[in-house]
Amino acid sequence: MKQFIIAMAVLSMLSACKESQRREGTAMYKTITVEPTNRTLKSGYTATLRGRQFVEVRPQVSGIITEIKINEGDAVHKGQTLFIIDQVPYKAALETAVANVKSAEAKLATARLSAESKELFKEQVVSEFDLQTAKNELAEAEAALAQAKAQETNARNDLSYTEVKSPVDGVASMIPYRVGALVSSTISEPLVSVSDDQEVYAYFSMSENQILDLLQQYGSLQKAMSQMPDVELTLSNGKAYVQQGKIDAISGTVDESTGAISLRASFSNPDGLLRNGGSGTVLIPTVRKNCIVIPQTATYELQNRVFVYKVVEGKAKSAPVEVFKLNNGTEYIVESGLNSGDVVIAEGAGLVREGTIIESQTTQE
Repeated sequence: MKQFIIAMAVLSMLSACKESQRREGTAMYKTITVEPTNRTLKSGYTATLRGRQFVEVRPQVSGIITEIKINEGDAVHKGQTLFIIDQVPYKAALETAVANVKSAEAKLATARLSAESKELFKEQVVSEFDLQTAKNELAEAEAALAQAKAQETNARNDLSYTEVKSPVDGVASMIPYRVGALVSSTISEPLVSVSDDQEVYAYFSMSENQILDLLQQYGSLQKAMSQMPDVELTLSNGKAYVQQGKIDAISGTVDESTGAISLRASFSNPDGLLRNGGSGTVLIPTVRKNCIVIPQTATYELQNRVFVYKVVEGKAKSAPVEVFKLNNGTEYIVESGLNSGDVVIAEGAGLVREGTIIESQTTQE
């Protein structure tokens, strides 16, 4: 009886030992079964904002500012008078020019009378020399009149330039000058800047390799601009801008110093939220359909290659995969190395060992 009890105890110990060994070679991991799905990836590019038109308004004549007809930050219209520069000397210059024109016209009339006295020449009242001299004086009088008229035109233009007008519709900037300030066309700061912000351009850069990818994907830059999806804009405060934009310009040259290529995205700005000189981040979506997506926690890297652990016949088996170069920070799009229906370890791939027996908690990806 004792021998039977001892034998049963030994069998129980052997069974417990085997169970312990089995458990020691088994690990519990979360797994996923991969299936084709769709993903939209967004790549962000730091952008500088510019109004559709941004004009620095400078005087074309010298003088003292006598009147400022706008307030800083006002909405202004094309042709609206913004500043008035002292007009007195320019009005006097115009009056002088007008008088010079009248004097030149009178001299021309006299010269024409002398030059057209052909009958006196026929009757030998005047000599051929006198007649030729009269013709030369007529030509000189005509030239003097043309010069006087040109001076009058310049004087009128200078007088008109004393009214500094807005060249575009837009919003005025701050004004660094006040009434009484002496200004000229060579001032370092403009009188004011006017920005048309009804449409705002976001300028950003891509690498040459990224542009080449676009060329290979779409065939040409023109097709890329027409077929690329709408882009989004994240404002400097981290919030999304409600209006979507469109890439409508790509530079034809590469910046040699940076190896980058400039692009422009246009955004409608009906509420005036975007301002010239602002900043943001342009988000360009990349849509991939029927692709296999895995979490980045399901991968590990070895010698610049990405690996996952498949669960094959209940055991972990490492497998290299090729992943799409863009990602959203939490997932990878697998271009090769996995097929629909494959089961992979979803978390802790870097801690798994080849051949580990896997007790899985499978979830569908």
